[in-house]
Parts: sequence; structure tokens; C-alpha cells
Amino acid sequence: MLSVIIPANNEETLLGACLDSLLASESTFCAIEVVVVANGCTDRTAEVARSYRTRVEARGWGLKVLDLVEGGKMHALNAGDKAASHPWRAYLDADVTVAPALLDQLCRALDGPKAVYASGTLRITAQSWVSRAYAATYRQVPFMARGVPGCGLFAVNAAGRARWDSFPDIISDDTFVRLLFKPQERIAVRATYNWPVVEGFAALVRVRRRQDRGARQVATLYPHLMAHEDKAALGIGGMLMLFARNPVGFAVYSSVAVAVRTGPSKLGVGGSQVGMADWSRGR
Repeated sequence: MLSVIIPANNEETLLGACLDSLLASESTFCAIEVVVVANGCTDRTAEVARSYRTRVEARGWGLKVLDLVEGGKMHALNAGDKAASHPWRAYLDADVTVAPALLDQLCRALDGPKAVYASGTLRITAQSWVSRAYAATYRQVPFMARGVPGCGLFAVNAAGRARWDSFPDIISDDTFVRLLFKPQERIAVRATYNWPVVEGFAALVRVRRRQDRGARQVATLYPHLMAHEDKAALGIGGMLMLFARNPVGFAVYSSVAVAVRTGPSKLGVGGSQVGMADWSRGR
């Protein structure tokens, strides 16, 4: 009863690993459908997705591949929702890989009449030294370590999906959907998934600036949702703790934060033009 919707913009080099990880999933007690929404692609993303049909169907799953001319993540998510057959939905970024137990645990968490938002246990990954240093501190920020951020992967059951109509034209789909649920309605299952950050200092600053714009945009357009926000301020004590644990990582993390606050911002909080040509790297 779970449709996994994967929006993908020029992801031919990463989509295979995502689909491989899904196919390595342990046997689940609910039916699975994979919906890949290639959108605005100039590469072989859709072709890569279609090449998995035999393997997906061998698992007894369904596979749908949409190849949209128009780009944009929200457009892709809405198209995927319309094409999906099952009432439970998981929204998965194409560069994310999941642990074998994750789908099964998500399905079990979603099973019930009450509205539920669920995600896995987040593992932030990186390759370059600066991104690894940033990730080492980022993953220890309390909300990332103990909350249910849903970065790159979140799932809802039928009652949960009824909380909103279509995805609005905003920057941060995960923030918007997460805040439709009270903290006690969000479940983090134990199984993990890998969520990569972008590589290099300049890219980290660019993406962090975009993340901050997205959070401000949701707060501005949907102020009533902020009653469901459970992010606690880090405070001086929290910063000192992060510094003590990893001085180098904290230095990189705080340097990115300073660069975000002192650098130029191209959009106001109400803007929705978010660089659609590069949304797939929009960490």
C-alpha cells in the first residue's frame, strides 16, 4: 500500500544506487510501487529508471516512470502523486539510499487510522574534507540528531496525506509537510538512510542559504504551522558542546553559517524561484 515517489532532475549517475537500495529491501508486509518522475532532464534519468522494470516487477512491485518536459520539484511531486496507486506515500530524493529494513519499518509505522508522518534515522554523508567536517557537526545539532527532520525522505499514511492538497510552489517541501504534523505525530524508525550534503564550502553556503530561505518562506506563508515547530535554539551552551566534540567540524559549520548571514540573498521569503535547474542538489 506504499507508493515511493522519486522526483529526479538529471540524476542518471545517482538514481541507480537509490533504486538498488530500494530493491535490496527486506520483505515488507505491504505492497510497494515505485514512481520515478524525471523532470526537465537533459540526461538519461528516465532511461535509467525504465531499465529497472524487470528487477522491480520480479519483486512483485510496480514501476511507473514519468518523463516530464517541465522541471521543478513541486511539479514533479504533484505529478507523482497523481500517478501513484497506493494510499500511503513516501517521498524520496533520487540521491538518497536506504537501509534494507527501512521500507518495512516505515510501512509498520504508517499502519493505522491516525495521521502519521514517518522517516528513517538520518545518516548525513559527504566526501570532501570540508563537507565531511561540516556534516560531522551538522549531524550532532539536536534537531538533526534527535528530531524527525525528514531530509530527503518522509512518508505519510492516507490520513496524513489528507492534510494537504497539492504541494505548493515553495522551496522546502519537507519543512512544509513536517509542520503539518504535531511532534507527537512524527515517528522516526530505527532503520537508516544516507542523505548526502553537497561538496565544497561555496556549495554548502549556497545550499544553506537556500534552506534558510525555505524555512523563512514557510513561516511567512503558513504562520499557523509554526505552532508545530520543535526546533530548539542551540544557544551558547549547545555551541560550546559542539565545539568541544569536534573543533574543526564546528569551525567549518559556523563559518558556513556566518557566510550565509553576511552574503547576498537573491530572493525574499515569499519568492519561489529557487534555481529549478539545480533543485536536485538543493540540500
